[in-house]
Formats: sequence, structure tokens, C-alpha cells
Amino acid sequence: MFKFLTPKPTISDRDLSQGLRWMALEGGFSQGFFSITTSGFLAAFALALGANNLQIGILAAIPFIMQIVQLPSIWLVEKIRWRKAIAVLSWFPAQLLWIPIALIPYFMDIPGRGAVSLLLLLMTCRGLLTAVCNTAWNGWIRDLVPQSILGRFFSRRLILATIISMAFSLGAAFFVDYWESITSGSDMIHGYIYVLLFGAIFLGLASPVLMSLIPEPLMQPPAAPQPSLEQRLTAPLKDRNFRRLLQFLLIWGFASNLAIPFFAVYMLVRLGFPLALVIGFSILSQIFNIIFLRIWGRYVDRFGSKVILSICASLYLLVIFGWIFTTMPERYFLTIPLLVVLYIFAGIATAGVNLAVMTIGLKLAPKGESTTYLAGASLATSIGAGLGPLCGGLLADFFASRQLNLTFSWVSPDTLVEMPALSIIGLDFLFGIAFIFGIITLGLLAGIREEGEATREVVLESLIYPGREVPRQVSSAPSYSLLNNFPFSYLKRIPLPGIDAVLGVTAYQIAETARAAASAAVSGQRLTKQLALALEKRLPRVWKNKKVLGEHAVEISREVARGAMHVVDKKPLPVEKVVGPVASGIVEVTEKAGVNPMDSILGASRGVIQGASETGMDLSEATVQTLEAAREIAKRTGISQEEAIIQAAQGALQAAEGLGPEAAAEIVEYLPDDAFKKQRKKKTKKGK
Repeated sequence: MFKFLTPKPTISDRDLSQGLRWMALEGGFSQGFFSITTSGFLAAFALALGANNLQIGILAAIPFIMQIVQLPSIWLVEKIRWRKAIAVLSWFPAQLLWIPIALIPYFMDIPGRGAVSLLLLLMTCRGLLTAVCNTAWNGWIRDLVPQSILGRFFSRRLILATIISMAFSLGAAFFVDYWESITSGSDMIHGYIYVLLFGAIFLGLASPVLMSLIPEPLMQPPAAPQPSLEQRLTAPLKDRNFRRLLQFLLIWGFASNLAIPFFAVYMLVRLGFPLALVIGFSILSQIFNIIFLRIWGRYVDRFGSKVILSICASLYLLVIFGWIFTTMPERYFLTIPLLVVLYIFAGIATAGVNLAVMTIGLKLAPKGESTTYLAGASLATSIGAGLGPLCGGLLADFFASRQLNLTFSWVSPDTLVEMPALSIIGLDFLFGIAFIFGIITLGLLAGIREEGEATREVVLESLIYPGREVPRQVSSAPSYSLLNNFPFSYLKRIPLPGIDAVLGVTAYQIAETARAAASAAVSGQRLTKQLALALEKRLPRVWKNKKVLGEHAVEISREVARGAMHVVDKKPLPVEKVVGPVASGIVEVTEKAGVNPMDSILGASRGVIQGASETGMDLSEATVQTLEAAREIAKRTGISQEEAIIQAAQGALQAAEGLGPEAAAEIVEYLPDDAFKKQRKKKTKKGK
């Protein structure tokens, strides 16, 4: 009867391919339903039942605290050695429990202590079953999924899961808001009941069915005699490198979950947002999560999990810190724009953190001992993630009646003017404490060693130069440094973790947008005009922000030109068909925004040469076309033709020097002497 649950001695390529497809689909269904049970939806349901801050914290902590059950589950897995059977037979009743959870309002008076207590009890039972399932599941997929595709496979799986999550959670939020608008009193909670029942039956219960279709490789017998349970449990702790990973996961789980479970409560209670808007922000985050999952997936396989975890964790800490400024001390005109930015970067950071945490444990766990090691990693994360919301709930209640204000005052004989600069109230303290604990975790992560790991600088440089095979060794050339070249580079002097990640990600988005604009424009006849219109349409915020554009016109023009040059990756074109339209189009758009054409020429020429190098174009031909484009721009704008050519030549030379001596020597041959001498004088002055 249970033959479909038995492991297979060998897994064929066909079985593996089908199994990975079922695994991806299972992730979509389970995470689709999981999206509302771990987001603002479940918090809103608990609030409707009568939960307070501490009970919200306990609710968020239960799934993680129950992971302690993984310890005896290790013995169960090693004894039975049928991981698929254990996973499926524990996961099915765990998902089934959502039905009585949804029906709590029918059995208990609401709001009331009894309803909240029953919710916590059922969630505890579900947490026990989930812990057993996770223990078997981790070792199962460790032996099934080839390590060479871990990053790419799990990124695709998470993308599918995120798409389903977005559709279901947004639909659920709109349904609940609509239901509350047409009902009143105790009937309002029925909206939550219907959503939970629908999700449990059509998404939650589909997950174990799909899980049963995934093949399980036969667990390999140990080469030596079986160690005792105590030896198994202590093995990860005796492995120095893996012990460092456990320490990081423990404190990171605590720091992040000290604040994350209260984001939804903060928006629902403090900011007074409707549930649909709260879920809408979550959807925005998930959109960018999808976009960057594929990027982080490639980078995990290419650069290692540790460096991606470092970058994305620091970025998420910056997001947590940013929540403090969403009120001053109440909602103000920047609240929603700031939340939009925070949720965008939260989606980007979460994609990398989830993927890297998932893969780094799989990579560092020795083959044959993966069940114990991965259970240890999951347990460390869960203990931290369980303690975080508990402490967060206590701190939230403690700080609920406390406030810290920083106010600028102007006092004169007849006037008193006060302007609030910073106001921290209630949950704001929680966000600040979480940020401080998070900084500690970054130091712990640095001590972990992963085979083939790269540095942050390599990954950030790769973000800013998409399409180029970045070597493992970082170039020492200053003009190739992300933080020295990118717009807003002055932000690097702010001592906040995650600033470099923000700059790298933003640079990537600007360059990719420019590439898409160029790709759309080259299909037309009037390339320059169409490219200018495409750039103006696709980067409206860059062009409309006069202050930023005025201060950083050269850097922004360089990034846009560099990204636009990547159009040849998908549409092979001769150099002369690309360089002229790119340079002219950028100058035309920036000129409309009031930028000096000379600044645009300098930035565009630098970006053209860098883009040409990244896409394998002939640099000498690109240089010739850059100078020719400057000549045409001068004719159209009425500026000095000689000065325009010298400016373009200087930009090309600056870019060339960052590419190395050979590229510089190749480009110098085609530059006018005036430009070369002028650049040498500038470098001499800087040296002095």
C-alpha cells in the first residue's frame, strides 16, 4: 500500500528530472498557502481573536521553538531510513490542522482568551509535526538535488512559490477587506475563516500529495559502525566551521525575528493601514524577490553562498533600521514612499538570505551525515527565530508607553520654534535593537569558510557590470571600484551596513533598465530619437530628480550608457549602429533635464567604453565611434566641437585605464593629443 513511499536504490536521470519538477511545484503550493499564514494575514486573524503583543510574539515563535523536536526526529530517521515516508506522513496532518484553526470562531467566543489559547495550542501541535517533516525532508533533498545546480534550482522553486504566494495573498487580503465592508460585528471574522479553509484544502493539502511523487534516494549505509545518538547530535558542534555557521544562524534568527513579525502589526495598528495595503506592500516585496532570485541563484553557484548571505543580510539590516523613520512620530508625507523603498529592498534582501541560508548548510554538511548537520542548522535558526518574537513581544509591551524624541529648537526673545528630527516610540525601539543585534551577526559570518567563496567586492562589481565574467581576483584599478564610480558614492562614508549593497543593486537596476530601453529602440529606424524616448520613459525618476541628476550627471550617464551597450548581447549589431545612438540619446535626454552636455558626453563616453569591453566589442572601433558621436552631438547642440571631442576622449581614457594597460594602450592610439595631455595633467595634480 505504501510502496510509493519507499526509497529507490538508484535514481535515473528521468526520475531526477521529474522529481525536481514535482519538488518545484510542491514548493509553489506549500509556500503559496504559507504566505498568508506567516504574514500580516495571520497576525490580523490573531488580533481579531483578541491577541495582544506578547501573544503575537508567541504565535510567531511557536513554529521555530517546536523545531527542538528535530533532535529525537534524527533518531527516527536514522532508525527507519525512509525519509519520504516520515516526511509525507507527518506533513499531511500538519497541513490538515489548518481546518480546525480556521474554525476556531465557531467553537469559541471572540475576542477572548479561550480563542487565542486554542489557536496557540493548535499551532503548537502543527509545529511538532512540521519539525519531524523538516528533519526527514532536509536529508532527503540533500541527497537528491545535485550540488552543481543548488542555487539555480532553488531560485526557480522560490520564484514559482512567490508567484503563487503573490496571487493568493493579494486575493485573500482584498476578499477580507471586501467582506468587512459588507458585514459588521462578529460576522466580520468570517472573511478570515473562508480564506483559511480555501487555502488549506486547495493549497495546503496539495503539498503532501505532490511531495509523495518526488523520488527518494536510498540512504547510504555508513562506512563505519553507527555512532550513538549523542555522538550524532554533537558532531556538528565539534566541526569548527559548521559550529560557526550554527552561531550565525542562531543570532541572525534572533535579530531578524525580533522585528519582522511586528511589521504587519505596526502597519495595521500604528499606521492604520487596511489589510489589502499591508499585503500589497508584501506583494511589492515579492515582485522584487522574484526578480532577484534568479540573479542570486546564479551568484550562489558562481561565488558561493556565504558572500551572498553577507551582502543580503546587511541589506536587510538597513531595511529594519529604516522602519524607525516611517513615523515622525505619526504618519507623514514620506511614510508611504519610504515603505515602498523598504519593501523593495526587503524583497531583494530576502531572496538572497533565504537562498543562501538554504544552500550554505547543504554545502557545508558532510555527505552521509547531512541529516544530523542540517537538523542542527535548522534547529539553530529555529531557536533564534523562536526567541526573537518572544523577546520582541515583551519589549513591545515594555516600550509601548515610552518615547525618545530628538528635537531641534530655535529660541529668541519673542519666538520659540521646534522641529522634530527623530521620534522613537513603541515598536521603533524594537527595530533599533534588532538592527544592533544584526550587526553582531555579520562579524560571526566572516569566520565561516566555504570552498570557492568570493569577496563582497567581487559580487558587487559583478552587479554593476552584468554580462561580464568577473574574475575571482578583484582589480585594484580605482576606476573599477563600485563605490568610487557609482552615483551617490558619498553614501559609502555613512557607517551603516548594507549601503554598499543598496548602491550595487540600484546600479544594476539602472543599467538593466537602460539595456531594455536600448533593446526596444534598436528595432526602429530613427535609433537616436527612439532610444532617447525609451530612456526618458523607462528612467523617469532619474531624469526628474534635478538635484541628483545635477550633482551626479557624469556617473548616471555612465551607468545608463554602460547598460545600454549590453543590447548587443541579444541583438548582435555593428559598433557604429550602437555607439552613436547610445551617446546621442543620453545627451538628448539629460539636456532636457538641464544637464550640461559636456558632463553627459564625459559620462556617456566612459560608459560606452566600459560596456564595449563587457560585451566583447572592438575597443578601438568603439573609441573611434565615441569621438564621432561627440562630433555629431557638438553640431546639434552648438557647443565647441573641439571641446566635445576632448571631453569624450577623456571619458574613454578614464574607462580604458580601469581595464588594464593593454586596453589603455589600444585606446590611446585613437585619442587626440590634447585629451591625453589634459588627462595626464589632472593625474599629476591629484598625485601632488
